[in-house]
Amino acid sequence: MAQRFGFEEFDGPIAEPLELFTQKSGEEIVNQLFAFEDKGGRKMALRPEMTPSLVRILGKNLAILKKPTKLFNITEQFRYERPQKGRLRSFYQFNADIVGEPSLSAEAELIALATESLRYFGLTEEHFYVRLSDRQLWQLWLKAFGITDEVLISGILGLLDKWERRPKEDIEKDLAKLLPSSVQTQTFFDATEQLRQCKTLEAIEACFSQQATDAELSEALRQRLSEFEKLLHELSALGCEKFVAVDLTIVRGLAYYTGFVFELFETENQGRALAGGGRYDQLFEKLTRHPMPAVGFAAGDVTLTDLLNKYHLLPEYKREADVFCVFEETERDRALRCSQMLRRKNFSVLYPFGEAKVLSKQLKKAYAEQPRYVLIFTQELSSCGKVQVKCLADETTREVMLEEVAEVLRKEWD
Repeated sequence: MAQRFGFEEFDGPIAEPLELFTQKSGEEIVNQLFAFEDKGGRKMALRPEMTPSLVRILGKNLAILKKPTKLFNITEQFRYERPQKGRLRSFYQFNADIVGEPSLSAEAELIALATESLRYFGLTEEHFYVRLSDRQLWQLWLKAFGITDEVLISGILGLLDKWERRPKEDIEKDLAKLLPSSVQTQTFFDATEQLRQCKTLEAIEACFSQQATDAELSEALRQRLSEFEKLLHELSALGCEKFVAVDLTIVRGLAYYTGFVFELFETENQGRALAGGGRYDQLFEKLTRHPMPAVGFAAGDVTLTDLLNKYHLLPEYKREADVFCVFEETERDRALRCSQMLRRKNFSVLYPFGEAKVLSKQLKKAYAEQPRYVLIFTQELSSCGKVQVKCLADETTREVMLEEVAEVLRKEWD
């Protein structure tokens, strides 16, 4: 699906310098990583995500980087945490990023890609939806209460990210520790809870109007809501309007997000997010000292598998051989040469190992493997340069010249 959107595949090493992740997320992330010291005494970690690796790889060639660059990969990630429903220590993620594009088209493109990727499995708006939010709006909200210190903003945003998963009493206690003395905890809590319930841009604007009386702040709000409206319009043009919901309860815990953020959830809001991402314009500058706009998302295999299983949409994988060769012992070499010839022409081929048993027992084994065709080599047929081809789908048989087997099978296939 990513290739249909013009994304190119990339990859990176499983182990990266530990510093790459602590630079991005702080020293506290070490407890969540498979961190170790290699034989050279270097501190390393198994990658918990791909974004830092992407930034490191592209950071070496930013001067010549094509803009925008659209990249994706599907790789294994590792996190040292307690295995639980929807979360394992080893898992696969589908990652997609657009680097070098400052406009909202990048967010729209990625949300469309995430939506179409889930639709490809047969999921519809009845199964999942996109919760779209904006960290810049939250920063404006904090500014309306006079909170401008970056450390405080980061701490409160982190608290907002866990807001719906924690008891009200615990949130109020943490707010009391974070909020400046000029802001009453209960007032902030009640107003913020009201904002979190807003599901339209008009409702957000009305909620802000009760707090933001400063002309400069009001203008900043107007401009940001206008950007939000443009994003929703572009998503509608891309056919995603039925999937997208304005939802400021989404904040995303990682501090490097700088703008619009989104998460995909089951419509019943059960379990963990199916995918999540957003804009991270400052991460390149933080890790490479060179600014570069970027947006990305990741989708995990664990939650997606659970959802597909729930609705019986998980594709059934069945290994099926194209051809199974059975033969009289005298025809073994001829059968092996034919098997290898077919393999070189992109057919998958099986045959019995060891000493050949009677044909009836070989055929029993062949039927158990359920190939599309069985080739039967006998001395009588070989004397005429032929082999018997049996199609298991309709139980028909025919005799074919040995040198024409591949061509005949290909025609039957098509």
